[in-house]
Amino acid sequence: MTMLNLQDLHAYYGKSHVLHGVSLNVKPGEIVSLLGRNGSGRSTTVKAVMGLVDGTGSVKWRDQEILGQKAYQIAHAGIGYVPENRDIFPKLTVHQNLMLGEKGKNKKPRWSFDDMYTLFPRLKERQHTEAGVLSGGEQQMLTLCRTLMGDPDLIMIDEPTEGLAPKIVEQVAEYLKELKRRGISVLLVEQKLTIALEISERCYVMGHGQVVFEGTPTQLRANADIRKEWLEV
Repeated sequence: MTMLNLQDLHAYYGKSHVLHGVSLNVKPGEIVSLLGRNGSGRSTTVKAVMGLVDGTGSVKWRDQEILGQKAYQIAHAGIGYVPENRDIFPKLTVHQNLMLGEKGKNKKPRWSFDDMYTLFPRLKERQHTEAGVLSGGEQQMLTLCRTLMGDPDLIMIDEPTEGLAPKIVEQVAEYLKELKRRGISVLLVEQKLTIALEISERCYVMGHGQVVFEGTPTQLRANADIRKEWLEV
């Protein structure tokens, strides 16, 4: 069974044609990495899934077409999205930001405040601090945790380790592994090959708005031509 299935997805910013027929899928409990250089179309792909960019083709979530729906409808269907720009509420405390992530469904959520503070003890220390004064790494932790408080079945994460200190990068990698342990599907947009290859079951490599490679981390490690042409700087 496939949870998320993209077929021949094209996306546009105004008249600019950015995605050229992207097809990919994510299965239940699977971590899939979307790799490629800046400008290859990775972020646009997840934004199109989330209804933030105009697109044509097909985006199916649990066999239901969601292309053309509003972002809040897609979120309520069970897809979480962590944007690259860490959209926190700067004047609210850490704890209040986490509260805003809750959807208030009737069913008992999988994640509690204690879970968040266990994953990232630094957030517990700063739970009564205004989010605007947090460091970049702490804001990234908060964004990741706030999305989880909405109890998504799939979470799309755009460049979670960008600009972070190595110690924080390790914590983000642990967070991703915890999602996997709890059976959450992940579509990860990432520059750092090491992390992506360590935690993913499958990888897609993008170039010029298209998928140029699909395979396992082992297959990607063995394919020097693809890495050289589409990944290495």
